[in-house]
Amino acid sequence: MTGLLLRGVELPVGLRDVAVRDGQVAAIGVNLDADGAEVMDGCGGALLPGLHDHHLHLYAMAADADSVQCGPPRVRTPEDLARALDTAPGGGWIRGVGYVETVAGMLDAASLDRLHARRPVRLQHRSGALWMLNSAACALAGLASAEHPGIERDDSGRPTGRLWRADAWLRERLPATGPPPLDTVGTDLARFGITGVTDATPDLTTDSLAALLDAHITGALPQRLHLLGVPLQVEPVSSATVTTGPYKIVVADSALPDFDTLADTVRRAHTHGRPVAVHCVSREALLLLLAVFDEIGTLTGDRIEHGALVPVESIPELRRRGLCVVTQPGFLAHRGDDYLARVDPRDLPDLYRCRSLLNAGVPLALSSDAPYGPLDPWSVIAAATSRRAPTGHVVGPQETITATQALNRYLTPLDHPGVAPRTVRVGAPADLVLLDQPLIDTLVAPHSNSVRCTLIRGEIRYRR
Repeated sequence: MTGLLLRGVELPVGLRDVAVRDGQVAAIGVNLDADGAEVMDGCGGALLPGLHDHHLHLYAMAADADSVQCGPPRVRTPEDLARALDTAPGGGWIRGVGYVETVAGMLDAASLDRLHARRPVRLQHRSGALWMLNSAACALAGLASAEHPGIERDDSGRPTGRLWRADAWLRERLPATGPPPLDTVGTDLARFGITGVTDATPDLTTDSLAALLDAHITGALPQRLHLLGVPLQVEPVSSATVTTGPYKIVVADSALPDFDTLADTVRRAHTHGRPVAVHCVSREALLLLLAVFDEIGTLTGDRIEHGALVPVESIPELRRRGLCVVTQPGFLAHRGDDYLARVDPRDLPDLYRCRSLLNAGVPLALSSDAPYGPLDPWSVIAAATSRRAPTGHVVGPQETITATQALNRYLTPLDHPGVAPRTVRVGAPADLVLLDQPLIDTLVAPHSNSVRCTLIRGEIRYRR
């Protein structure tokens, strides 16, 4: 038996049979001959190209699964946090994730000690930008004598226990465990119908990159990979299923780079033939980047990651430069109430724009930013259509888009996010998602339960 025949699936042209052989869509028609292939009755369910998540962090997702959840909805009070840390499994370091200051304020070593001092604790803010360490963790990491720009210090020069954008530095000071396995991540992605991902982790180490490629080759992580974190001095990775993308640059809000430093970094990437993918979550970061592009020019493929705040006057500038925005409206469904309470009301219309960008002709792609945002693409699609916060308030109703528009932003190619969506066609890679109902019914209330089967390169990677 070779190949697979999907019988009676919904395509834009109506019900058809789709034959899959040698990792490709081999034929589309009516009453196709199975020719020895396995036959699956599509029962009229929609057949789509596999979804692409255009911005996530694979290793952070794997680590998140073994971490203590330290933010809402599980943890909402200091007492909840203390209980979560006290009951953490194991006997060594405690890794907490998802923390937000509404739980117990902006923690430092002293305040963390009052919650838990027995074991070393490193607690990550839900933005991913900040680690907070208790005194035991500070001592083990050697913060007092260390030199790193992300180490926050008080007026007397002593470390506060807060580390900004210092993931790699901190990882070097933790017990050596190696990169976490990615098989569970690969399974979860397939369950949601995701067949390709862009890993947005910056500056991957040699070991991390090698382990990532090994997980892909062995099938633990079968999804196609587009990597933003391949260092400029490393030969770009290029194969049929793994590609090197734009060079990831983080414009950190905790310490904005000066103009010349950012310009030099962008210029260096462009000199290597690499576009840039620039983390911008504030108005200031975006305006700084646009000024840099005015100075040195853009390269095809340059993109904005997040675009959490895009001033209306900047939209024509994005369009003029051909910049793609890769954004995450899923944050609105998880954190919308917090945004409504803490973001300046004048900035709310600028938050995670979608409709205005599409209307202006700015290339737009959707993604999760998992594990910092919800991985499920169907929940992100639903969030883009409603922009509804957990309590039901709508954040920026003028920026809603249709479910079809949102889905299409998950169907664009990994190496060209924001362009026309991929389609199921003869000769295309058999990265496919079969739903259990027609597409119009799925998009009324997008939900991952609609995913019946996921194929990657013609192999069934998930079947319900």
